[in-house]
Amino acid sequence: MLDLLPLCWHTCETMKIPRNIFLIGAMGAGKSTIGRHLAELLHKDFRDCDQEIEKRTGVSIALIFEIEGESGFRKRETAVLNELTCLDNIVLATGGGVVLSEENRAVLRKRGVVVYLAADIDTLTQRTRRDRNRPLLRHGDRRQKLEELLKQREPLYRSEADVIIKTNRRSPLAVARKIAAALNSLDADQNA
Repeated sequence: MLDLLPLCWHTCETMKIPRNIFLIGAMGAGKSTIGRHLAELLHKDFRDCDQEIEKRTGVSIALIFEIEGESGFRKRETAVLNELTCLDNIVLATGGGVVLSEENRAVLRKRGVVVYLAADIDTLTQRTRRDRNRPLLRHGDRRQKLEELLKQREPLYRSEADVIIKTNRRSPLAVARKIAAALNSLDADQNA
């Protein structure tokens, strides 16, 4: 496996990075944290779909799930995703379930490059262990629920991804650098 050297700011300016980058993956994969680093590294705006929903509604995702159910939340998610993906020069962290909708998958494919942040079940369980704001993990065995969600969603993550990056045992900045290098290679391959 190729060991990538850290990227410098001046190097990124010459890279052929796509205008919009959409991060998908399970809860705890690091989409928001890594997305912020990636946006800074590539001089792009960072947006988080879940945070945007919370900002617009004035309530938490958990409360939306409680009041409207998952289907109500998914409708809101699709509307916000459709709007955010029309922006230019962004890194967008999506919610873990965004890939469940064919409409959402088509929007992601059409409007940018999709990066799947993959993490193993131990990593996901560890990273979400103290988080009480994830409605799908509130009841029952957290690890078992994550396994069920991953079993359902991972084939969709993989099928939609232009790039797959593992986030296990790596710092968010190291992962962001790896994504930038992979996107540069992807562009070079497409233009060869």
